Amino acid sequence: MQQMMRPERTVPTMSDDNILVKKIVAEHSPDGLEYDVKPLLRLVEDILRYATLNTDHVSTGALTTVDHANDKDHHPSYYALMESLAHRIVDRISCEISYKALGGADAHTTTVAIFDKLTNYKWDVKLVLTLAAFALNYGEFWLLAHIHSTNQLAKSMAILKQLPGIMEHAGPLKPRFDALNDLIRVIMEVTKCVIEFNSLPQSYITPDVLAYTTASAHIPIASYWSIRGIVACATQITSLTTMGYELMLSTTEAWELSTLAHKLKTILDHLKTHLGSCFRYIEKRIDDEAYDMLVELFRMPHIDNIRVLKALIYAKDDLPPLYDGYSKKRFGLEVLRRKNVLLLISSLDFSHEELLILEQIYNESRVHANKLENRYELVWIPVVDRLSSEQMTEQQERQFEKLRDTMPWYSVNHPSLISKAVVRFIRTEWKYKNKPSLVVLDPQGMVACPNAIHMMWIWGSSSREEALWREEAWRLELPVDGIDTEILNWIRDGKYIVMYGGDDYIWARNFVREARRVAQTARVPLEMVYVGKSIKKQQVRRVLNNISQDKLNTHSWQEQSMIWFFWTRLESMPFSKIQLQQADDHDLVMQEIKKLLSYDKMGGWMILAKGSHIFFGEGNS
Repeated sequence: MQQMMRPERTVPTMSDDNILVKKIVAEHSPDGLEYDVKPLLRLVEDILRYATLNTDHVSTGALTTVDHANDKDHHPSYYALMESLAHRIVDRISCEISYKALGGADAHTTTVAIFDKLTNYKWDVKLVLTLAAFALNYGEFWLLAHIHSTNQLAKSMAILKQLPGIMEHAGPLKPRFDALNDLIRVIMEVTKCVIEFNSLPQSYITPDVLAYTTASAHIPIASYWSIRGIVACATQITSLTTMGYELMLSTTEAWELSTLAHKLKTILDHLKTHLGSCFRYIEKRIDDEAYDMLVELFRMPHIDNIRVLKALIYAKDDLPPLYDGYSKKRFGLEVLRRKNVLLLISSLDFSHEELLILEQIYNESRVHANKLENRYELVWIPVVDRLSSEQMTEQQERQFEKLRDTMPWYSVNHPSLISKAVVRFIRTEWKYKNKPSLVVLDPQGMVACPNAIHMMWIWGSSSREEALWREEAWRLELPVDGIDTEILNWIRDGKYIVMYGGDDYIWARNFVREARRVAQTARVPLEMVYVGKSIKKQQVRRVLNNISQDKLNTHSWQEQSMIWFFWTRLESMPFSKIQLQQADDHDLVMQEIKKLLSYDKMGGWMILAKGSHIFFGEGNS
C-alpha cells in the first residue's frame, strides 16, 4: 500500500521544462472570455492563511488563529465569479488530485490531467482554479484541526483523518510543514505575478516588446510548476490522512517540497524581472503620452486656467490639492480660476535667504494688491527626486512639511501630486535646472513668462519688466534698491558713498581707515557700506564680526539675507536682459553690472558714487 501511495519523486531540471510543457502549450486554447479571478484568489488566500499549522509553536500543536476583526465580507462578486467559472470544475479538480494521489500516480501525470480539464481557461485562471481545488481539501483538513476539540462531529471526523495523532506529533513534523508552507507561499506569489502579467494594459504594450515576449514564454513554465507544486502539497496531505504521520517523518518528502519551492523561486525571480521591465515600458509610454498632452495643452487657447492647472497638479474631486500656508487649510484649484498664477518651482533645498526675501516681496504685494500688476496667486510646485512617484524618504517628508508650513502662499499638498510627466515637462519646456524658477501663467493658463524669478529679485512683483529696463540707467539705486533704505537716504542727500566688498578683513580695515583719513582731509562727507561676497558665507560672517568688534567706522549688513539678496539681484540682471533679448555688447548698464560682478571674484573692491552717479570703481586682486 505504501509503495502504491508513493509517487515518483524525481524532480526534472530546467532543461526538461520545454518537454514537459510542450503538450500543455499545444492544447492551450482559451475561450477568449475575461475572468476577474482576484476575488476568488483573495478567498483562497484567506483559507490558506488560516488553515496552517503555526510552526513556531509546534510543541503544543498550536494552530493559526483567525482575527475576526479583519474578516472580509464575502462580496457578491465571489458568488458571481464561481457561477461564471462553473464552480463544479473546482470539485472535479479537487477529486482528480485526491484520486490520483491515492492511486499512486506520479506528479507529472496528475499535473497534465489537471491541465486537460482547464484547456479553455487562461493561464491565471488555471492557476487560481487549481489553488481553489487544493484549498477545498486543505481547508477542510485544518478546519477539523481547529474545531475538533470543541465539536463532537468534528472530533469524530478528525479521528477518521488521524488528526489527534498528527497534532500529538506536531514537533517532529515541523520540517515537513515548514516546507509545505514555504511552497504554498511561493505558489501564491507566482500566481499573483501571472495575474499581474495578464492584467497589463494592451493599449500600452504589444507582443513585439522583448520583455513582454520573454515573460509570455515563462508563463506556461511557471503555470506548470506551480500546479505541479500544488499536486505535491495535496499529495502530502492525502498521504498524511490515509497512512498517518509515520510516513510524513521521512525526509524524502520534505526534500521534494523544498526542491519544488527552490525551482519556483527561480522562476518567480525571472518573472518579476521581466514583469518589472514591462511595467517600466508601460510607465514610459504613459509618461510620454501625458507629456505630449501637456505640450499640446499649452498650445491651445482656453477659456480659463483650470484645465491647465489640473494637468499640472493631479487633482481628484474629493482631494483638494492645494495647501494654504497662511490658514493651514486645503483648497481646490477653483481658488485659482481666472487669476494670474505664479508657479514657484524648486527642490526641497530652498535657502533661508531666498525664502525670506521672497516672503517679503510677496507680503508687500499683498499690501498693494489694489494695483493690477500685484494681483496674482503664488503656488509652490515641489520637484522631489524619489524612488517612485509615491515614495519619499522620512527626511524628505519632514523637510517638505517644514518648508510648506513656512510659506504663506499656496503649496501643492504633497510632491506625489506632481507626476513624472509634469516634472519632465517643467525641466524640458520651462528649462528648470534645480534652481528656483517662477513661471507666470495668465488667467487663461498660458505662459506669460517662462521664468520671472530674475524679474522678482530685481523689480519685485511688478510685471513691467521690459518697460522698467528701458527707463533704467547705470546708477547706484539699481544694485541697492529694495535692500537698504539708509543708502537710499544717502543718495537723496547727495552724499559721497563708497560701496566695497570681499572676504579679506585686513584689506577692508586698512581701506576703511585710509578712506576716512582722505575724506576728513578733503572735508568730504563720506558714507561707506560693506556688501560682503556672493559666496564664502563663513568668511563674510567673520569680517562682519570683526567690523562690529573693532567698531570700524562703516555701515554693514549684519543680516546675511541682505548680502545674499544684493548679489542675487545683480546676478539676475543679465539673465533678465537675455530673457527679454535686450542684452548686447553696447549696453552700458550691462557692461557695468558685469564689471561689478567681476569684482566679486577679487580679494577686495570698491566703487565710489556721489548721490546716484557712480563715477569710479576698482577691484583689488
